[in-house]
Amino acid sequence: MQEEHKFMNQHFEQCRQLALEILKPSKAELTHGLELHQDALVWDAYGFAPSGECPGTLIDQMLEEGAGRDERITRYEQYLQVDFLRDPALFALYREAWELSGVDCVFQNAGVEGNSIPELLKRLSRFTYLPDRYPELYQRAAFPSQVEAAKAAGRRALYLTTNGVCLPDFLRSEEEALEQLTVFFQLGVRMMHLTYNRRNLIGDGCAEPNDGGLSSFGRNVVAAMNRTGIIPDVAHSGQRTSLEAALCSTKPVVASHTVAGALSKHYRGKSDEVIRAIVKSDGYVGVCAIPWFLRRSGMIDSLLDHIDYLVENFGAAHVAIGTDNGTRVGEVKPGLLKSKARPIFEQFWTPPIDPFDSTPEMMNSMTWTNWPLFTVGLVQRGHSDSDIRKILGGNVQRVASETVKGI
Repeated sequence: MQEEHKFMNQHFEQCRQLALEILKPSKAELTHGLELHQDALVWDAYGFAPSGECPGTLIDQMLEEGAGRDERITRYEQYLQVDFLRDPALFALYREAWELSGVDCVFQNAGVEGNSIPELLKRLSRFTYLPDRYPELYQRAAFPSQVEAAKAAGRRALYLTTNGVCLPDFLRSEEEALEQLTVFFQLGVRMMHLTYNRRNLIGDGCAEPNDGGLSSFGRNVVAAMNRTGIIPDVAHSGQRTSLEAALCSTKPVVASHTVAGALSKHYRGKSDEVIRAIVKSDGYVGVCAIPWFLRRSGMIDSLLDHIDYLVENFGAAHVAIGTDNGTRVGEVKPGLLKSKARPIFEQFWTPPIDPFDSTPEMMNSMTWTNWPLFTVGLVQRGHSDSDIRKILGGNVQRVASETVKGI
């Protein structure tokens, strides 16, 4: 395990040096950026707390036992998100990754892609259990004031989101279906994807060839989310669905992890028209740290390019960073058997308009532990300290507060 720790430390440092070679900050820029990052509230607008690497032996064991796809996914995620922390060495690496990132709160993906309540509950259960089991690592926050209190106490927090709106398998009535939002709100969920790439009862996803927009039921879902205290997230929604959700909402709508469509042809990007509607709702656009969405160089400078564009055209009060990223601790140990399965229905990843070949170096330059260098890059590009604080977490905090106001 000492060798594993040494390997991960070297990996974190290599990623850091790669980003520094791209940014080339002056000593003053680096010092100020790192100090600002440490002092500011840093809230990943959509991401993943660090996780483990699933040993190949576990995958082999499941295949030998004849485990089905869904059982394999459940056990696989259980290890990645929870069970790996039983290993003292991985526990130490996990804590170190948090410390290197300087992130105070993650808007944690705590629900699988889709609308199935039983499936959503599986991942949600793990991220309600983890802070209870490991309070020395972080706490689960249900209100923004708890995030602020956690930072003041030197602790980290998880704020929960799901990758779909919780809908019963059989909808007897809209009223009965929408009651589920209250159940999930009381379980701690504070943001939900209206769609995940595909079309559902609410609206069209971003990967659908047609863009039919928000359904009448979808408008009622948005209204119910406004009443309940849940942020509507259109990160995976089609352009028209995103636009109509932002226009009909009485509270902020966000695209928590996306890119500026003006700089990238990837279908996950948002057009200027959609972004203006999100701004009008007083929401924000979170820039992700995924090379094939960002395009351009695919490196950390591309992430900063998208932030610059959004700030220049829409104002710093409506920009965030939602990495859609995390970091794995522990080396991958391949198993003897390879598992193949058809992708789940909701994922529906269509080929991009112009294929983009990403490299490990691109991902490494924006690895989750490099969060402090995002701040350094913003300092380099001339953003004021006040604006940087908004981008790092202030805007997420504001929207989270506005959404639960009066609840």
